[in-house]
Amino acid sequence: MSNIVIEGKSKTKFITMNNGLKMPLVGLGSWQSDNPEEIELALEKALEAGYRHFDTATLYKNEDSLGKVFRRWLDQGKVKREELFIVTKLPWNAMRPDLVEKFLKSSLARLQVKYVDLYLTHWPIGLIYTSDDDLIPMKDGKIMYDKTTDIEAVWKAMEAQVDAGLAKSIGISNYNIKQVERIMKMARIPPANQQVEVQTYFQNKALRQVCEKYNISVCAYGPLGSPGRKTYSFTGIEFNIPDLMDDPVVKDIAKKHSKTPGQILLKFLVQQNIAVIPKSTNPERLKMNINIFDFELTQVDMRRLEGLDKGEAGRSFPGFTDMKEHPECPWFMEKVSTPRR
Repeated sequence: MSNIVIEGKSKTKFITMNNGLKMPLVGLGSWQSDNPEEIELALEKALEAGYRHFDTATLYKNEDSLGKVFRRWLDQGKVKREELFIVTKLPWNAMRPDLVEKFLKSSLARLQVKYVDLYLTHWPIGLIYTSDDDLIPMKDGKIMYDKTTDIEAVWKAMEAQVDAGLAKSIGISNYNIKQVERIMKMARIPPANQQVEVQTYFQNKALRQVCEKYNISVCAYGPLGSPGRKTYSFTGIEFNIPDLMDDPVVKDIAKKHSKTPGQILLKFLVQQNIAVIPKSTNPERLKMNINIFDFELTQVDMRRLEGLDKGEAGRSFPGFTDMKEHPECPWFMEKVSTPRR
């Protein structure tokens, strides 16, 4: 499901998705990067470091910042459009068939491109649509869930975006096993990718096995435990951030290979053909996160890291207030507590 492509003096590893399109295994995440100057500088540094896979979403409110940098690099001939792999997502308030095209076109305008390489449904859960800009509509302090969300009907609208040339690929995010099965039963164009939490303490093996069964590639968000994470004001859920980089096993393997703990955590996933989208605005960390293809973890290393899996107890993204009341709630945890090892 992956191959290595030589580009000049650099070596870049890709996943080949079920539609033949190649996704770079290491991308730049941009969740909770809404400072325009910060995200534009980070994107510039990432492009200079060799990143070509960029993940954003309407909800992140930074597509316009990414678009400015993409347009500058494209206009200056520093990169070709076909060399970029741009991912964005349909927001929760647009989880209706009649809104999919409208919201994708808005994303394309902000990103200043004619198509995205991958368009994802951000969650299987829909919220009541009140306006384009009211992404998390609330009433009396509560999220306004749309309990009539029809994920199959939305998927048909997603397929239409491929037909129209607005998205090269379409996929899903945060769908559980039953929801994946439902989509696969009716899909004319199957999901090319599923983006979910995967990290050393929460390896999400059962869901990954189902994705593999259907040849759906997997992209991991929070592969380093999302250490810089802030909670959104509307979540109302407590969580503890897993301190993956301080784990003794991870540190021991890092010392053995003369790498950083972060590089070991990322390598553990990409060596299993799981794409990763760590977020960083630090130029040195950006370089370290992508420079993980000059070594291999041994079978012993892999087994030791696999042994760190805590199953559901390791999940660190719990969901949102009252989410369990929505019929398409993929999972819910009242409180996440991931203790240090």
